[in-house]
Amino acid sequence: MSTYDIVAPTYDEFRALSDAVLARIRRAVVDAMPLSSRPRLLDLGAGSGRVGRAFVAAGDDYVGVDLSLGMLRQFARRDDTNHRRPRLVQADGERLPFADALFDGVLLVQVFGGLDDWRRFLGEARRVLRSPGALILGRGVLPDGGVDARMKERLDAILAEIGVPPRRKNARDDAQRWLASIADGGAPVVASAWDAERTPRGFVERHRRGARFSALPEPIKDEAMRRLSAWAVSEFGSLDAPSRERHTFELRTFTVHEETRR
Repeated sequence: MSTYDIVAPTYDEFRALSDAVLARIRRAVVDAMPLSSRPRLLDLGAGSGRVGRAFVAAGDDYVGVDLSLGMLRQFARRDDTNHRRPRLVQADGERLPFADALFDGVLLVQVFGGLDDWRRFLGEARRVLRSPGALILGRGVLPDGGVDARMKERLDAILAEIGVPPRRKNARDDAQRWLASIADGGAPVVASAWDAERTPRGFVERHRRGARFSALPEPIKDEAMRRLSAWAVSEFGSLDAPSRERHTFELRTFTVHEETRR
């Protein structure tokens, strides 16, 4: 694995990325696209602009797409885009409202966990790419033995014991293998890395607000968090025991040519 850059963020709230980290992610994405004076980027699964805001603030030729109108409204209301308004489109990623060969790059950040048909999703992403074009997969990576990873593993086990169906399988690995078979590239690049402090209590508080967990009945949520908190105290000594972790943001770029675009 190659490393693009290492920086320390100016702040580290849950899921928030500092301006310094975002600047390096943006630079890595722009560098991954074909040479152009002004490459056009489609951010497929833009959400509330956690990553996309950096491209908007820089004045890039950027279009953000998401199925959730609520998330796009949050993106549009951001006050950290250098007074520039993002170009946003509400659409299903499996049926994009764009002509063929319109973008130089398509950015896909952590979108494979909730997809019904990842092949059709990627087929649409390839369709709207020029040749050659860059399909850029991005994700945040936490250490396997870190607080968040261990708490998540234990919470999944507790929910299974209670009878909650397991979460849908993340299709990222399948998608990456398929892309590697039809496109060039795909080697992981660490676009940015930073140290973050995590506590078991922070995990408990964040996951109560998570989309999957918050949809559960209140008695199930209360029981799951009671068990998880008790386990965490025995495992870490306290819900407030701090741990420093190295977090990274990884990119994989697949270059698509005309003969494989469709």
